[in-house]
Order: sequence, then C-alpha cells, then structure tokens
Amino acid sequence: MSNDNRKVAVVTGASRGAGAGIARALGEAGYAVYVTGRTVEEGKAPLPGTIGATAQAVDRLGGRGVAVAVDHRDDAQVKALFDRVERDEGRLDILVNNAAIIDDALILPGGFWERPLALVDILDVGLRSGYVASFHAAPLLIRTGGGLIAFTSSFGSACYMHGPAYGAQKAGVDKFAADMGVDLRDHDAAAVSIWMGPLRTERTDKAIAERPDQYEAIMANAETPEFTGKLIAAIHASPDRMAMSGQTFIGAELGERFAIQDAGGKQPPSFRAMLGEPRLPHPAIVR
Repeated sequence: MSNDNRKVAVVTGASRGAGAGIARALGEAGYAVYVTGRTVEEGKAPLPGTIGATAQAVDRLGGRGVAVAVDHRDDAQVKALFDRVERDEGRLDILVNNAAIIDDALILPGGFWERPLALVDILDVGLRSGYVASFHAAPLLIRTGGGLIAFTSSFGSACYMHGPAYGAQKAGVDKFAADMGVDLRDHDAAAVSIWMGPLRTERTDKAIAERPDQYEAIMANAETPEFTGKLIAAIHASPDRMAMSGQTFIGAELGERFAIQDAGGKQPPSFRAMLGEPRLPHPAIVR
C-alpha cells in the first residue's frame, strides 16, 4: 500500500482531450491520479497524446500520475484496474468516467443511416463502460468515504448534437448519475454528471480546420478541459457534495457557483438558452 496520503482519483480515457485535461487539473489539486487508455509505452519517454504523457504532466503539476493501460471494452481489465488501486493505495476518492469511442465521422453530414455504423460504439465505450467502472469503483469509494463519481457529458443529452448515438450516450450517463445517486445516498458517496461546453482539444482543433463556418464562432467561447477538472475537485471538496448528488450540472454554471475561472481568468458562458437544460429526475423511487 502507498505511504502517500494523497487523495486518489481515477480518470478514464485520459490519453488526450477532456480526460487528459481533467487529470492535469486533479494533479494540480494534489491528487494521485490513475489515468487510463488503451496503450502505454514501457521503457521510453512517452509520446504526446498517450497516458504516459498525461501521467508525467500530473507529476509536473504537483500530483502523482500513474498510467494504466486499460481497454474499457474488457471488463476483466477494468476490474484489474480497481483491484490495483485498492492494493496500491487502499482508497479511492474520485472516479471520472470519461472514456468514450468517438469516431472521426461523428461530425460528418447526413442521417445516422448514412454514416458509419461504428458511431454506435459510443454506447459500448462511453455508456456501458461507465457503468462497469462505477460498479468496480463503488465498494472502494464507499469504504474510503466522501467519494464522488463524475460523468463527463454535454448538451447533446438534451438537444440534437452529432446524431442519435452520441445523444443517447450523453442522456444515458446523466441517468446513471441520477440513479447511482439514489443507490449511493446512504453511503456518503455522490454521483454527478457535468455538461462540458465546447472544449478546445486536438479533436476540436481539427474540426475547426475542416469546417470553420460551423465551429469557429462557437469555439470562441470554448473551455479548456482543465476547467472541468477544477469543477470536479470543487464538488468533491464541497460541503454540499451529497446535496448535489444525482444531479446533472452545466459546467459553466458550476464555475460561477464555485467562483472558478478558466485559463486566463475567463468565465465560460452557459449555453442553457441556446442548447437546453438538464432534465430533473422525478423523485419517485420504485424498487
């Protein structure tokens, strides 16, 4: 077991993009961060866009980064990840469910039947994978106490965005947060879903280059992935953590609530009026 008394987080799908930025922010907040992706380079300096590079960045920012190769389509690998966290750390404070298969054809025009069938793979790694990771994380989060499961989501949960597979995944993780919040309520562990705004990542930079007429204006107000990581750390530390459990939040609005700014002192705007608002779960519970 580690002699390090740091709080421990797992961030799935952290090679690049949202997951890498969230991991960096949690590292800067002092967490030990286990970052997952499908490949890790052994015995060499990690290349950019790998979990090894993310783990190194976590170290540089004052945290402790641990890169773990995990294919989130493989339930046994996911179980092994959390077995390792329990063995090495003896605790888990935060799980960030971010891993998702995003096909490059996501932003192509056309109906869902005109684009690759592979777009539906986001329901495997993106939806089902979040359930599996939460299943294995929950017992350790409960034993640690004060734990948090955070799902990365988007306005695509409420409006048409990138087609039905993407929308179903986002709506699904919001529902996971709502219902896991019910199950975790008596165990001092919380579950939330966060709608990130447009993110400035390698993938969105490519989208802007390919279709500037569609994305350039909205990306002028893009968030950094680190902003979402700061929000997750704030929820975890908040005395209102359990009162927030089961809810879906717009990240920009959480920034105002916690007085958290993005890079350069920027306060990201909420797109609630333009793109919709989170659904409120009905309070009925049927067991």
